Amino acid sequence: MIAKDWMSGMKTYSAKPEDVEKKWFVIDAEGVVLGRLASIIALRLRGKHKPMFTPHIDCGDNIIVVNAEKVHLTGRKLENKIYYRHTGFPGGIKSAKAGTILGGGHPERVLQKAVERMISRNPMGRQQMRKLHVYKGTDHPHQAQNPEVLDVAAMNPKNKRSV
Repeated sequence: MIAKDWMSGMKTYSAKPEDVEKKWFVIDAEGVVLGRLASIIALRLRGKHKPMFTPHIDCGDNIIVVNAEKVHLTGRKLENKIYYRHTGFPGGIKSAKAGTILGGGHPERVLQKAVERMISRNPMGRQQMRKLHVYKGTDHPHQAQNPEVLDVAAMNPKNKRSV
């Protein structure tokens, strides 16, 4: 009898797609540690920072990252961290070090790959990754969405490292 009374008042909230309010945030990645930034972005893309988080609904926000080429890697990761890809042909494995990618034509790919590896690998993960916009400079074409500034460097003193 006691267990029935205890359970009768409890309901689990499950968010509907129309209940989710998606905001736009802009993050300046200058001097911020790559892994810490990627984990905060993945959390925001997934929507786990919201009290109405529901695992099977996309509750996340849209994230704009500027200055992706100025992200900071700790230790000797610029020289030692290797990214592998495959062309699809036999023996077609290619490798590139993090320093060459950050100094190359598409430095934003380092941050995109770090976030992508923290998001689940399924259709919802791909939908969440489409809400991530990474740019190597300070300009972005999303001014019309009036993004709020999310200061990742001020969240924790360890998030920002001086070069």
